[in-house]
Amino acid sequence: MALIVEALTDNRNRTGGDVRSTFSKYGGALGEPNSVTFMFDRMGVMVYPKAKGSADDMLEAAIDAGFDECVSDDEGHEFLVSFDNYGTARDALEKKLGQPQSAKIEWRPKTMTPVNDDNGETLIKLVDALDDFDDVQHVFGNYELSDALMEKLG
Repeated sequence: MALIVEALTDNRNRTGGDVRSTFSKYGGALGEPNSVTFMFDRMGVMVYPKAKGSADDMLEAAIDAGFDECVSDDEGHEFLVSFDNYGTARDALEKKLGQPQSAKIEWRPKTMTPVNDDNGETLIKLVDALDDFDDVQHVFGNYELSDALMEKLG
């Protein structure tokens, strides 16, 4: 199981120490910078509401704009594109569909790792502790938690 912690700081030593000690406190280990990035893809993600159009229309818009994929479900439409093509594809899609609900760059895991419930509770505590730091911007992971644990945690 791997986590990517993105931080923005004016004091690298303080933030690194805080993150390292938090990992240690919850039984994890902090790797070297970029040591787990091979397990993730850096992706541009744009989300539009379901009301924007049908799944077929959105797939056509995604292809025309240069996106790699469009996933449509009951919540809406999620457009995915490689980090390198994000700017151009984003501009083309916004020109066609208008402003999205959200547009961001994120790390998407290539494969998911199932985590048992005991370790899952500890993992969630670790992620919550990391999120509490002001300097931590995002925490991405390749873990998969059981439905029972998700329901328990609320």
